[in-house]
Amino acid sequence: MLNLIFPRPGRIFARFAAGFVIAALGIAGTDLRAEPTPVRIGLDAEFGLDRSTSAQAIELGLRTAIGEINRAGGVLGGRPLELVTRDHRSIPARGIRNVEEFARMPDLVAVFGGRFSPVVIEELPTLKATKTLFLAVWSSADGIVDNGMTPNYVYRLSLRDSLAMPKLLGTARKRGLPRVGLLLTNTSWGRSNLAAAEKFTDRNKDVKIVQTAWYNWRDQTLVAQYQALRNAGAQAIVLVANDDEAAVLVREVAALPEAQRIPILSHWGVTGGEFTAQAGPALRQVDFSVIQTFSFFKANRAQLARFMANLALVSPIRRIEDIHGPVGVAHAYDLMHILAKAINLAGSTDRKKVRDAMEKVREHRGLVKNYVPAFTPARHEALGVNELLIARYRADGVLVPTGE
Repeated sequence: MLNLIFPRPGRIFARFAAGFVIAALGIAGTDLRAEPTPVRIGLDAEFGLDRSTSAQAIELGLRTAIGEINRAGGVLGGRPLELVTRDHRSIPARGIRNVEEFARMPDLVAVFGGRFSPVVIEELPTLKATKTLFLAVWSSADGIVDNGMTPNYVYRLSLRDSLAMPKLLGTARKRGLPRVGLLLTNTSWGRSNLAAAEKFTDRNKDVKIVQTAWYNWRDQTLVAQYQALRNAGAQAIVLVANDDEAAVLVREVAALPEAQRIPILSHWGVTGGEFTAQAGPALRQVDFSVIQTFSFFKANRAQLARFMANLALVSPIRRIEDIHGPVGVAHAYDLMHILAKAINLAGSTDRKKVRDAMEKVREHRGLVKNYVPAFTPARHEALGVNELLIARYRADGVLVPTGE
């Protein structure tokens, strides 16, 4: 009698299923492979603040750089960068909550900050406690980087007040206006600038601060403070303000008799919002200048062409005249590229390793400058006096360098 031995049905099915999976994998090739996990970058800024354009400028610079980096293969051998944004509306408590949320996100290596120094100052204890790498591309208060952290998790590619005040006061002196009045916002940013101004005049006795006047955020008039400074003998006003209050001042000064209008040299907060629209025709009646660290009109041609080509892939902007908040765009673009190099040097998304690697990026040829290097263990500031310039608004509202 012939004995026929058949495998159990379960074994037949298992073998069939295994063969099917193997065949399917062979046919599909790489289609069934998991997509690389993104490396996340945070942006904590003032998106919801009325008439502000600074957060949008920073985001534009970041998205331009991120698109460029991702098209070149991403970081860490093929992982794409992903931008995650949060709105603090210029309110420190919201910023602190945003930082706490970012700190809990897996594979988030760093947080970029917005325009407002007072928000960042209040966030510093949370950044320290969570060991969150923070990159400042607009806020300028000295204490943001000079924060006492060891190690320091804050890096800045931006202006700092101890550079801004000497430039503004020195420009007044060169114009033959050595008697200056300070008109400052009553915040940590304003106090940072007062300290920088007093330090400068202590060393430069030919420039005199005749008086300091203060105003509060959202004040609806500043003309009384302006007149007090002028009556104290000020030949020029050095203004520390954002777009709203600066526009109020410009409209009020333009309404004065021409003999009472003295030049205004402004910090750069005014460039982070709809200043020219708010000031209106009055701006053409006032001698108004503003400090900058960068102008697309002075950019290296090759770097500018590269930037504009990548900008066109994420934005409808085709002319440099249409770029709002140019310093925010350019700073964010350059610092994102430097961060990507640091991530690759670290070989990891571990924030401590990336923090350390930020000090080891030896060179980056950027839009603002050639960084050789951007940062060192002793210096977490990427920009210096050589990048400072003075600009004015043209009749069409475009900010252009004066050559000063």
